[in-house]
Amino acid sequence: MLLDVRDLTVVFPGPSSTVTAVEGVSFQIEAGETLGLVGESGSGKSVTAFSILRLLEPPGRITGGRIVFEGRDLLALPEAEMRAVRGARISLIFQEPMTALNPVMRVGDQIAEALTVHGRASGAEARRRAVELLDAVRIPDPDTRVRDYPHQLSGGMRQRVMIAIALACQPPLVIADEPTTALDVTIQAQVLDLMRELKARFNLALLLITHDFGIIAEMADRVAVMHKGRIVEHGPVRQILRQPAHEYTKSLLAAVPGMRSR
Repeated sequence: MLLDVRDLTVVFPGPSSTVTAVEGVSFQIEAGETLGLVGESGSGKSVTAFSILRLLEPPGRITGGRIVFEGRDLLALPEAEMRAVRGARISLIFQEPMTALNPVMRVGDQIAEALTVHGRASGAEARRRAVELLDAVRIPDPDTRVRDYPHQLSGGMRQRVMIAIALACQPPLVIADEPTTALDVTIQAQVLDLMRELKARFNLALLLITHDFGIIAEMADRVAVMHKGRIVEHGPVRQILRQPAHEYTKSLLAAVPGMRSR
């Protein structure tokens, strides 16, 4: 078992009461597997992802559960050890690359930085690897593009740069948080094809977070349906698509043209 999340609970203190954003969430991911975490905005998907990486914004805090990755409970690790996990062992692809990328750094330097921080390469070797990674994510003319700034790239190319950064250290687990939301339909399909290809090439496990059951049907092996901070249904994708048990799952499927539950 690569990742085992058990009874995760996350709360956000409010002015008059405490809001439970994630309550008793449990799921597992095997090496090389894709788990889709699907639900509407505000259901707790991204909070779950940031909890795994211990990147919750205050005042949010984890009040219960365990997150065991490669045999270690991430919630018990000292921060210095956790920094070695982020990026090197678990990477995160954000949904909006323009806010995630540094606007005043060349994209090649941002990829090289991911390698340098984790001691995987430095100097000329890191720059060479940055070009290789841009080529791997199908950015044309990577030797030239490596010197571009984020604003010089299209939305689809910026998302590919984010994927290149996520893959720089070849982590066994990548968390993709709504990775195609900001893209038009054609570019979205290209990015999903790319992620599928890279997943097979690098034997990645993928936690794919989305509100779109169409993406889940195309990409995931198993799916966990999240609603109001809880997982309400969990199983193999084909089983959930053919025989959804929970009313919320049925309503999500009904919103996808051509995928209404039977």
